[in-house]
Amino acid sequence: MENSNACEIPRWQQLKKEIVNLSPEEFRETFLRENNGILIDVRTREEWNTGSLPNAMHIDYLAEGFLDILEKLDREKAYFIFCRTGRRSLRTSILMKNWGFTDLRNLDGGLSAWEQRLGKFTFS
Repeated sequence: MENSNACEIPRWQQLKKEIVNLSPEEFRETFLRENNGILIDVRTREEWNTGSLPNAMHIDYLAEGFLDILEKLDREKAYFIFCRTGRRSLRTSILMKNWGFTDLRNLDGGLSAWEQRLGKFTFS
């Protein structure tokens, strides 16, 4: 008997196709080039306290009021969203897309990938 799921793409990979996912290098270059994007860090307060990208807005994915804060953001702006590994930021990006936000970028691999490939959390 054949496994009917053998050729299916994992749900996580399907979700990633719905959003622009950028490597740390692409994320940094695109943010600097466009010069009008808003950085959103969706990690917890404890993670945020260990350091973040300069001038990032902190919106804790796990905190009460998370959805209320997102809902009030300007849908016309460009958002660069990140977390520790890229999963919470991907979920956040999908949610925002479903709410009508159109200019969204997700940091693939999150700040863990950034730190491994680029070092300190800086744009220089």
